[in-house]
Amino acid sequence: MTTPTVSELMGKIQAMTTEAKALMDTLLLAGDAKKWVPQPGPQQSAYHSKADIVFYGGAAGGGKTDLLMGLALTTQEHSIIFRREAVQLTGIEERMTKILGHRKGYNSQTGVWRLPGNRVLELGSVKEPGDWVKYQGRPHDAKLFDEICHFTELQFRTLIGWLRTDRPEIRQRVVCAGNPPTTAEGEWVKRFWAAWLDPQHPNRAKPGELRWYVTDEKGEDMEVPGPEMVLVGTELMKPKSRTFIPSSVDDNLFLASTGYKGTLQSLPEPLRSQMLRGDFSAGAADPAWQLIPTEWVKAAQARWQPRQDKGPMTVLGLDPARGGTDKTSVARRHDCWFDVLISEPGIVTKDGPTTAAFTAPLVRNGAPIAVDAIGIGSSALDFIQGLGLLVYAVVGSERSDHMDKAGTMRFRNRRAEMYWRLREALDPTAEQPIALPPDQELLGDLTAVRYKVVTMGQGAAIQIRDKDEIREALGRSPDKGDSVAMTFCEGIPLLDKGKRKTSWRDRLGIHSQTAGSAQAA
Repeated sequence: MTTPTVSELMGKIQAMTTEAKALMDTLLLAGDAKKWVPQPGPQQSAYHSKADIVFYGGAAGGGKTDLLMGLALTTQEHSIIFRREAVQLTGIEERMTKILGHRKGYNSQTGVWRLPGNRVLELGSVKEPGDWVKYQGRPHDAKLFDEICHFTELQFRTLIGWLRTDRPEIRQRVVCAGNPPTTAEGEWVKRFWAAWLDPQHPNRAKPGELRWYVTDEKGEDMEVPGPEMVLVGTELMKPKSRTFIPSSVDDNLFLASTGYKGTLQSLPEPLRSQMLRGDFSAGAADPAWQLIPTEWVKAAQARWQPRQDKGPMTVLGLDPARGGTDKTSVARRHDCWFDVLISEPGIVTKDGPTTAAFTAPLVRNGAPIAVDAIGIGSSALDFIQGLGLLVYAVVGSERSDHMDKAGTMRFRNRRAEMYWRLREALDPTAEQPIALPPDQELLGDLTAVRYKVVTMGQGAAIQIRDKDEIREALGRSPDKGDSVAMTFCEGIPLLDKGKRKTSWRDRLGIHSQTAGSAQAA
């Protein structure tokens, strides 16, 4: 028997008499009948999906929030639904009250709802980037996220870390609901589910298809063939599965006849494409004070092509990690073209000597190294200089004596200077706009920078959001963005193309396979 579609069900219900509709309501609400069942179609597919981590939605009106509440009501023992802000939980409270017909068992002070069948549902919020700590160590068998693109990647990954139960018959699952991101901070979602959402992904996945992933030695996602244990370094890992199941207002029985689709059709672009069709490729609206337009970065990445002949290296930007979840990032600039960025966990560059050993094999043609000289960067700078390499210290808080290309505004400090110079190089109207490698993290880093115009002396100056503020917005450090931006600092002692020094490897007579691998990286 074929499951009827939402349109077919709507037709049958609309054809019923008033008496028949009343009888149906009575039967549905009588005795022990379930208060909630998944609608046929995508919602039902998401409800029954075997994936460890499900992303359901895309377009608006597909019954996303209802799916989360339905799971808490019917399959899970101890669930928690997260929204980014506590005020956003009001809609969930009201919808659950409507489903149950009462508010019995709900404690509005703690956000805990005692549901029928000895089930428990918590409502949680993580407004500030570090608010995930409030839920550290608290076990739930279902972590449910409403509007996943509002959360930072760090919040999401840490909150799902305590998914567990002591009852083996209770399934553990993570379900995310949401629309395409409307700000650059939510771009990580497209990277996390890239196999379904990125049109350029080399191995696209079908809606509902399961893919398996582990975390590699660098702390990054690595797709593996299936659910079997995988040896990563010296550790055996159990892969976790993911999937994405799209839905729209056309799949929602309860909204199909309310005119909500017409409301979505009247939205301005790109919001219309995002909410009506769930188009993850539609451009998000940039905030008014975003320093680098998102479309400029995407255009630079679209211009990029891999090169066999890269030409002389112009400058290498180095942003050393400072421990924790930060990564050391290297940007290798060849005039207007950037090579693929290289990132390593902070443990690889834990001090000056290890950072110098990591960086030196990446330098070509005697190119100068622009290095963040604060903290561990100062130690790295000393050791890199000890290798006889050309180093330029970048201190973002230092005063800048330069002006923008138009000659109308100064820069509040060196950090504002290097990012504004990068902005000018990304301008599509520039004589030779730069090409950046496709990298979702880099896109997020560069589009998270905000600026304002302040008074400095007798004139105006550009001031940008500092690194700690960007870290809060992204949930991680903007290491890749900083490494690229540092290559645009004024004063870097660029060498003439015809007067390039030989590399440190050539001067020492070293020609190793490792060096060749680094060049190809």
